[in-house]
Amino acid sequence: GGKDRRSGLILTIPLCLEQTSMDELSVTLDYLLSIPSEKCKARGFTVIVDGRKSQWNVVKTVVLMLQNVVPAEVSLVCVVKPDEFWDKKVTHFCFWKEKDRLGFEVILVSANKLTRYIEPCQLTEDFGGTLTYDHMDWLNKRLVFEKFTKESTSLLDELALINNGSDKGTQQEKERSVDLNFLPSVDPETVLQTGHELLSELQQRRFNGSDGGVSWSPMDDELLAQPQVMKLLDSLREQYTRYQEVCRQRSKRTQLEEIQQKVMQVVNWLEGPGSEQLRTQWGIGDSIRASQALQQKHEEIESQHSEWFAVYVELNQQIAALLNAGDEEDLVELKALQQQLSDVCYRQASQLEFRQNLLQAALEFHSVAQDLSQQLDGLLGMLCVDVAPADGASVQQTLKLLEEKLKSVDLGLQGLREKGQSLLDQISNQASWAYGKDVTIENKENVDHIQGVMEDMQLRKQRCEDMVDVRRLKMLQMVQLFKCEEDAAQAVEWLSELLDALLKTHIRLGDDTQETKVLLEKHRKFVDVAQSTYDYGRQLLQATVVLCQSLRCTSRSSGDTLPRLNRVWKQFTLTSEERVHRLETAVAFHSIAEKILQECPEQPEAINEMEQFDEIEAIGKSLLDRLTVPVVYPDGSEQYFGSPSDMASAAEHIREKMKLVSLKKQQLRQPEATTPES
Repeated sequence: GGKDRRSGLILTIPLCLEQTSMDELSVTLDYLLSIPSEKCKARGFTVIVDGRKSQWNVVKTVVLMLQNVVPAEVSLVCVVKPDEFWDKKVTHFCFWKEKDRLGFEVILVSANKLTRYIEPCQLTEDFGGTLTYDHMDWLNKRLVFEKFTKESTSLLDELALINNGSDKGTQQEKERSVDLNFLPSVDPETVLQTGHELLSELQQRRFNGSDGGVSWSPMDDELLAQPQVMKLLDSLREQYTRYQEVCRQRSKRTQLEEIQQKVMQVVNWLEGPGSEQLRTQWGIGDSIRASQALQQKHEEIESQHSEWFAVYVELNQQIAALLNAGDEEDLVELKALQQQLSDVCYRQASQLEFRQNLLQAALEFHSVAQDLSQQLDGLLGMLCVDVAPADGASVQQTLKLLEEKLKSVDLGLQGLREKGQSLLDQISNQASWAYGKDVTIENKENVDHIQGVMEDMQLRKQRCEDMVDVRRLKMLQMVQLFKCEEDAAQAVEWLSELLDALLKTHIRLGDDTQETKVLLEKHRKFVDVAQSTYDYGRQLLQATVVLCQSLRCTSRSSGDTLPRLNRVWKQFTLTSEERVHRLETAVAFHSIAEKILQECPEQPEAINEMEQFDEIEAIGKSLLDRLTVPVVYPDGSEQYFGSPSDMASAAEHIREKMKLVSLKKQQLRQPEATTPES
């Protein structure tokens, strides 16, 4: 770093006791001499050969080597000799005599006398100078500089190659994928950081001198290195900026190509295998199980589509991000990719949704059809079982249940038609997209199946309705049959009650003719009521016979009711006849008695012969005898009118009247007895 009095650079060659390799020394000198600029080299070099620790022949060899390495640049060679060691040997070879041949002046000088030729401030402490110099520090900085220069130069070439290749923008380059050759061999950021640190070190370097800390100006090589470093840094920044832009463009292009590739993968799969999966799934099944199996298969297809739809969502987000931050030149291509991807995905999603809705509608249709079929089976089973109700209420309850089942079937068939029509409408809409396939044949099979199910259900329902009509008529006849049987039994009960009332309450014979005739008239009306009841019962029983014949069944109650009705009616007839006979006898009795009792005693000629008294007596006795005789029925049973006290009261009334007639007879006999005497 020191300079001689001519401002030439000082080159110091320290020699040591070990063997010095002249080849290595030559290479080192070549390297050191390449550092200064041509301007510095033109001022010449002063070379200090420190031979104090070396042998003379080595020193001589080094000096001679300088003639071959730097003959033109060396102006003075100062050989620092050991004290009085080479005096005898120097006489054998005088460098000053060889000046013309060597091309430079060589002087032998002691270290303490070196200041005669070079200023102390330009010499290091080794030679008694004050120049501060740290060789290891210089060497490290030089190595850093050399490394930076080498790396930056190489990096500049690589970046220039990359940038220039990108500027050409050939189609082949655009289509070529990014490989390792695309990347620089070293990290530009690291090289730039190293360069900035080196430049900062060169610009701010200070060497500590004495205690006063004297500042030291940088050496020429360092001053020369600063512009080199700055120039390299400027070039690196420029090329690196261009490289970053190239990387950004290529990264964007690569990202765009990757997106385009993924978009085409999604589109190709959706329009290829995805659509093919949907093309093969056109049926709706012929039962709930078949529809559920198709739904499960469709869910598997949807699961596969979901993976590609997830890729679509991710790609759409990436495209949206690029659209927000993209260049104008990429907007058209990005929007076209986004539109293409969205169209295909939405179309495929619509097809999946349509297929899912179609299968759901088919499942609901088959579910309603199965429910309706079960209802028809239940109704048919109910109709196939013979009705054997216990009473009319059971028949009416069964009939009500039958009507409810038929109404439920009507509602089920209506629901089936609605579901079927909705399913047919969806199938008809399938041709609007049809997976790119003519589905007329497949649709016809589905339509025929749906219409066939609805027609079959309609026929089954119609058959059940016909059977229900027959069963309804039969059950109404059974209700009527039970009603007739109940009413016939009720007629028997009513007739029995009339008989009972006749025996227990119709016991009075009247106190006179008028009253007895009134009772007789009432009795006839009473008999008319009983006759109507009997006739009503007979008609009901005849109706049961007709209904049983129509129903092809035997009546369980009419066989018992008819004999009961006839028996009660026979008993009533006998009792009624006895009642009529008694009343008519009583009328005759009261009529004769009243006629006798109303005759005046002063007109005995008006009274008939005694036959009237004999007649009334006979009638009275006959009437009294009847009051004591019971009514005998054909089965041998007997019944009395009223209670014994009632009969006794009636008999007493007759006896009293007979007494009155007897008194009347006596009164009439007394005049007859007195007349002859007179």
